[in-house]
Amino acid sequence: MRACGVVVEYNPFHNGHLYHVTQSKEETNADITVAVMSGNFLQRGEPAIIDKFSRTRAALKNGVDLVIELPYLYAVQSADLFAHGSIAVLQALNVDTVCFGSESGKIDPFMKGYLHFKEHENKFQSILHRYLDEGFSFPKASTYAYESIGLTEGELDLSQPNNILGFSYVKAAKELNASMDIHTIKRTENHYHDQHIDTSIASATSIRKEIIQENMITSKANAALPPATIEVLENYLTQNGKWHAFETYFDFLQYLVQIKSVQELRLYHGMIEGLEYRLKETSKTATTFEHWMQLLKTKRYTWTRLQRMFIHLLTHTTKEDMDTYIGELLPYVRILGMNNQGRSFINQQKRN
Repeated sequence: MRACGVVVEYNPFHNGHLYHVTQSKEETNADITVAVMSGNFLQRGEPAIIDKFSRTRAALKNGVDLVIELPYLYAVQSADLFAHGSIAVLQALNVDTVCFGSESGKIDPFMKGYLHFKEHENKFQSILHRYLDEGFSFPKASTYAYESIGLTEGELDLSQPNNILGFSYVKAAKELNASMDIHTIKRTENHYHDQHIDTSIASATSIRKEIIQENMITSKANAALPPATIEVLENYLTQNGKWHAFETYFDFLQYLVQIKSVQELRLYHGMIEGLEYRLKETSKTATTFEHWMQLLKTKRYTWTRLQRMFIHLLTHTTKEDMDTYIGELLPYVRILGMNNQGRSFINQQKRN
């Protein structure tokens, strides 16, 4: 049984994801698809709009055979750690291939880019830290560092979000000595950060924006979602009355920050460079979560970095937790859902 692994968030599962699943199977000649999926909190530091089991149901209804949860320690992290955990899960399951979406659409530039990166890694690290010391955010400093070694031009443009994440998958696979083959398919029509739904294949960002604002599946969103996903979303909204969003957690987060001392806040993962003082002070005047983020955001502290910090505060994840467990053997391989094909694959792995 030949298995293709995909790394996903499905927030929510849309037509672009359906295209990715279909094309990945075809590209890799796989019998089944194994998805490693973030749990209730996502890589960019956001709560998923519906819970992980509902997102799993949508995935299974749309052609995925087995859904495995990416451990939280790796899920709410920068691209390299997110990729490391994802590839480690797929390696533990002995999948034959992994296939990711990218702006490039060709795997050779990623492989050549990795060799080029290793040859110039010292220069990359030097320039990265120089820009960080000058107060640039990590994503911006990384882009400048990649540019300095010639990896933001041509077929592998590491200023593009999916290329960056794909490159992290390639690096992780190489560093873990993973035996799986690596493939990529070209993202079609939309861009990762597109804010508006213009076609039947739209970004998850634009779909979330549309349905959260209206608190319903609008006609625009309907056109960008498979029927099975619409059914799952409508059932979730009927049962819960709303989607998950950071504003839902604002009062609780404000309460947490106000009752904890600066010394206690300092213990949380993501609380760096005196951010705890700024967090404590702004909590007194923030009126909504978005307002709070605007008060906190600087050139140094990106929106994503601050969101991750809030998620770690919400889940009581400390620096000690991360230092203790990150980089160790995977703490678990947790099954969120599977069909009969997925069950057969799991039984085969148990026998092995």
